[in-house]
Amino acid sequence: MSDALIFEKKGHVVTLTINRPEIRNPLGAADDPENFSAAAARINADRDVRCVILTGAGKAFSAGGNVKAMREGGEGFGGPGTHIRERYRNGIHRIVRSVWGIEVPVIAAVNGPAIGLGNDVACLCDTRIASSSAIFGATFLKIGLVPGDGGAWLLPRIIGMARASELLYTGDTIDANTAREWGLVSEVVAADELMPRAQALAEKICGQAPDVLRMTKQLLRQGMMTSFDNIMELSASMQALAHHSADHREALDAFFEKRAPNYKGE
Repeated sequence: MSDALIFEKKGHVVTLTINRPEIRNPLGAADDPENFSAAAARINADRDVRCVILTGAGKAFSAGGNVKAMREGGEGFGGPGTHIRERYRNGIHRIVRSVWGIEVPVIAAVNGPAIGLGNDVACLCDTRIASSSAIFGATFLKIGLVPGDGGAWLLPRIIGMARASELLYTGDTIDANTAREWGLVSEVVAADELMPRAQALAEKICGQAPDVLRMTKQLLRQGMMTSFDNIMELSASMQALAHHSADHREALDAFFEKRAPNYKGE
């Protein structure tokens, strides 16, 4: 993993920081797919990790794709359309699929502009907290492109079809308070409070039984895509596993003994 994506683990929390602050943290460079894929694999394999915070270095979360590279035909944007399609599948889409595939809850701490691909990456997270200086936009049409990174699927599920259509069709950006009103973020805080608030939320999430926490995220994700009957069947199966876990027994004991549980992921 390169310095373009910083991986920091503290306790049960991993913080991932997109780290190209001098150019507002664009995504899509040659090493980004492997960086995100490796980070996601490392998180999923570490049963000690219970929550992730994703943020950007400097004043931006991510300004999206590299528009300069698009104009110059660099970073995989040159050549025939069929070649560009494959580069999306094996490049930018690996970033998207990696974030989507993280098995523990992911908090986006949106510290500044989250535009285009940057907005989509924030939407891949389970919840979003914004700095008061954050700006959100799905501005693909403004540069003659479609929402090619999953936003056409993600955004309507978060803010509804009408709001998503408005953002996509106009190319407008919205400020942090509007994003909160629309349901794109759960709360807005001052810039110096963003990471402490994200850490506090992550610590609260980490207080849950870790295996059941991962199963709950899986149920939520499946619930976005499958039928009610399928979710009921999957819920029954996962609940049976949860009932047989040592953490469930510990939760019951802690409840009756009026103490905090000590979960071990067993």
